[in-house]
Amino acid sequence: MATEEEILTARAKASAGERLTLGDAMALYEDNDLLSLATWARAAKERASGKNVYYTVNRHINLTNICSSNCPLCAFQVEAGDARGYVMETEDIARVLEQAKPIRGLSEIHIVSALHPDKPFSYYENIVKQVHEALPNVAIQAFTPVEIVNFAKITGKSVKEILTILKADGLSALPGGGAEILSDRVREIICPKKATSAEWLDCMKTAQELGLQTNASMMYGHIETVEERLQHLITLRDLQDETHGFQAFMLFPFHPAHTKLGEEYHLQRTGSWEDMKMMALSRLILDNIPHVKAFWVMLTMPIAQLALGFGADDLDGTIGEEKIIHAAGAKTGSGITRAKLEAIIRETGYEPVERDTYYRPLTSKEEPVCD
Repeated sequence: MATEEEILTARAKASAGERLTLGDAMALYEDNDLLSLATWARAAKERASGKNVYYTVNRHINLTNICSSNCPLCAFQVEAGDARGYVMETEDIARVLEQAKPIRGLSEIHIVSALHPDKPFSYYENIVKQVHEALPNVAIQAFTPVEIVNFAKITGKSVKEILTILKADGLSALPGGGAEILSDRVREIICPKKATSAEWLDCMKTAQELGLQTNASMMYGHIETVEERLQHLITLRDLQDETHGFQAFMLFPFHPAHTKLGEEYHLQRTGSWEDMKMMALSRLILDNIPHVKAFWVMLTMPIAQLALGFGADDLDGTIGEEKIIHAAGAKTGSGITRAKLEAIIRETGYEPVERDTYYRPLTSKEEPVCD
């Protein structure tokens, strides 16, 4: 437990906007002064982005739920041959893209998937080409480092080679998923067949060196310790110090429903107090990552709105459809309108700013431009 002196030191540093050590972060977590954390995190947010709160008009696509990893933390995946399994083929993607084309201001197609045991890398490459051809001015944010590492393994190519090919096909950015907790002790339990901590970090560093936009994330509230959570944030901060390549960070509270991990460890979803404490601490620790997302699909919209007072400055987007989180019991809707997002932001006293994948502000008269 932190001493009173350690807590006072950590509070003074947080209040002054100074960099926090792991020990400082542990002291603030144990201090449990939520209102002070909110005040300091909100000040940090406003130093980074003023009164702006961002959102984007995007469309999620989850290509398949058939997965070879069988991670205990996942409610989305099924094994090959399961009647619940599905795979989106070219004609399925074409239908989604036709539905997406009329959406005013659509700036991003977000694609994440499972690790299908049989689909070759060419399947994923062709989908990127298909999306880019259909929507040339829309950014493609696709494939977590877990997926990229898997592509490298099934092809015998390096991660750099895979990313170079996908970028040439039209890939714009990598989402931040698959990080879970960057502790191999934890990963050996919750996702033993997925990329290691080092592989996840190396993939992100490589993507950044190639000029791809990247985000980061953390999934908490399962079998990790508080120290492992906070060390995860420090690890991300260390890489950001080196590369300056992360543009946003997203927190994922673990949804245990329908997961083997939840059943085995009798886990319950974390409460809103814990969510807000981690949101504020993330903003305070990640002093070099400009944006912190409150992903409303994961948090629920009321909690995501509250997070705007705890350091978050982005509500992600309109989504359209999302399957992975909903498979684990999320009760949020599949999409939301631009008008509702803006009203939710204004209610907090902040100014809504529609953005593209690169955090460039858009007006209703502008069309997104994909680099």
